[in-house]
Amino acid sequence: MIEHHIDINTDDGEMNTFITHPEEGGPHPVVLFFMDAPGKREELHDMARRIATVGYYVVLPNLYYRKTREFELQRTDEGMKDMFSLMSHLSIKMVMEDTRVMLDFVDTDQNANSDRVGTVGYCMSGPFTFAAAAQFSDRIQCSASIYGAGLMTEAPDSPHLTAKDIKGEMYFACAEIDKYAPKDVITKLESHLRNSNINYRLEWYRGAEHGFAFPQRGDIYNKPCAERHWERLFAMFSRNLH
Repeated sequence: MIEHHIDINTDDGEMNTFITHPEEGGPHPVVLFFMDAPGKREELHDMARRIATVGYYVVLPNLYYRKTREFELQRTDEGMKDMFSLMSHLSIKMVMEDTRVMLDFVDTDQNANSDRVGTVGYCMSGPFTFAAAAQFSDRIQCSASIYGAGLMTEAPDSPHLTAKDIKGEMYFACAEIDKYAPKDVITKLESHLRNSNINYRLEWYRGAEHGFAFPQRGDIYNKPCAERHWERLFAMFSRNLH
């Protein structure tokens, strides 16, 4: 496996990014990996490596780069306060600009097959991958939101408002126990999606809590559900990116 820690230049600064892909057999289809709120960290690097080992060029940026190059949540009151402060400064508009820059970047790397692009986002990045699927519908063949929060809100930029523009496949993994994405909101989202005439699958993970896919999340980590989400991701990538 090849790994790089690089800076991708944006209008707002240098977006420090982890890139990994197989050594042989390229160019490889691209997967843009949008981090969760606790930050770009080794746990996510390992998840990116797992995607890369089955034949993908994975791009994992630090979405907090406008404020800090390094953040990894310390689960204290102060640490949680810092995390919510960093989260609050992000907007869908900002991350869509970051996505455009990432797409421009992969267009220049001979190891990346940038004609085939998928995305995955966890937690706070569920709405980012959802929005990107619509805004870059000519570039993104498939996208996944894993226990995404804020998928359907009253905000004028709520990603559900552009769902009808999605051309690729969309997957939503929803935790049954999730205060950030409660069942009533997801039920309304599914009703909206049914009327959007897009290719999507929304799946409930029974008994699972928000964060179930992260191995270092203690008792919240649910291995059977985590492995199911990997199965769904790899099947979707295989259908759309090869």
